Amino acid sequence: MTTAATTDPPASAASGERLLTLEEALVRLLDGVETLPAEMAPLQEAAGRILGADLYADRALPPWDNTAMDGFAVRSADVAAATPERPVRLRVAGEVAAGQTPSVAVAQGAALRIMTGAPLPPGADAVVPIEDTSAWRGARASAGAPLPETVEIRRAVAPGEHVRRRGEDVEAGSRILQVGERLGAGAVALAAAVGRDRVSVVRRPHLALLATGDEIVEPGQPAGDGQIHDANTAGLAVLARRAGAVVRPFGIAGDDLAEVQARLAEALGWADVVVVTGGVSVGARDVVKDAFEAVGSVDFWRVAVQPGKPLAFGRAGRRQGGPAGGPVLLFGLPGNPVSSYVTFELFVRPAVRRLSGMDPHARRTNRAVLAERVTKSPERRAFLRVRLDRPTHPGGLPVARLSGGQGSHVITALAAADALAIVPEGPAVVEAGSEVEVWPLEDDA
Repeated sequence: MTTAATTDPPASAASGERLLTLEEALVRLLDGVETLPAEMAPLQEAAGRILGADLYADRALPPWDNTAMDGFAVRSADVAAATPERPVRLRVAGEVAAGQTPSVAVAQGAALRIMTGAPLPPGADAVVPIEDTSAWRGARASAGAPLPETVEIRRAVAPGEHVRRRGEDVEAGSRILQVGERLGAGAVALAAAVGRDRVSVVRRPHLALLATGDEIVEPGQPAGDGQIHDANTAGLAVLARRAGAVVRPFGIAGDDLAEVQARLAEALGWADVVVVTGGVSVGARDVVKDAFEAVGSVDFWRVAVQPGKPLAFGRAGRRQGGPAGGPVLLFGLPGNPVSSYVTFELFVRPAVRRLSGMDPHARRTNRAVLAERVTKSPERRAFLRVRLDRPTHPGGLPVARLSGGQGSHVITALAAADALAIVPEGPAVVEAGSEVEVWPLEDDA
């Protein structure tokens, strides 16, 4: 079976303009792009973000010696000879629960009933689990049980046994998280454990989305003859949030230079990144490149990828009153939804990650074998929409099957795909069974 990788036409040799490789375009794009300034954010909003300053512990963890078990706090010397056959009997002088301060010390020949997490009382140096005492009557035996006058200890314990020492996890004043770390659930929990409710994190990039085209209407609105609904804004918003950006749609502009320029000016007052879809090719009404040049500059606009050859990238100065940072990054993506999706992943995602303080090139990758023979433009790198089947034998590679037609307008294949299979520049035909790199697409959740 022969399947065309896309319906996009190959680059015109008559134009005399060499298409940039993906790597060349990324170098030019990321040159001078710096991490955004840090801000203080509530801890619940810090997950997944990059720490903007070292974090130090104001208190130790644990804050005091405490017990790791329900049981009895004892002097280990008093129970050194205890066995199930010859238990040691101790007087029960009281109890201490989690959240309480011990009111009495453990004297020689005495014990205190103690609950998990409670401070170790003075005089005690170990804890005997309740299972190793006469108070054990099965699961949750101590819950609400009356305090016995005495308790039999049926196993010896060493000094420090079942005791969590003050500062054994974190010492007061120590650095617990380092600037540049990405905050996962564990790091957030650690910050909370030392009492922080806000932390310094790199500001999330503001990403503005603008669709263009006289034929485009908002989803939910009726589409007349010759009109289609805007699929790009909704889909790219998912990708942008997944990359770590704060997203704001700026609506739909017609194929009019003044209108597109006006919308760009509005977006430049808020955004770190502006993504415009449509209007970046060479048609008479493709005005986005001209609009970029009117508000800033255009660095490049044609890249050797398939789909997505026409792609404009530039920079513009920040408007007064906007967020702090370097120049606003301008991206003009193709209007076809598949092309806009792929070029966002190739170019916008790395920029958003760099602004967020993350590695712009980090991505989960895999290897797979193609299930079908495919054709492509030889001078362009193709990104095929595929589904990955499990290997048919142990240790084998997954099988990458085309998820549908590979035209840049075929949204059903994009919706059905769970990976992009990458076919490098050079071959025009790639046979079934060829090994390729694949980029698994993350879940939308």
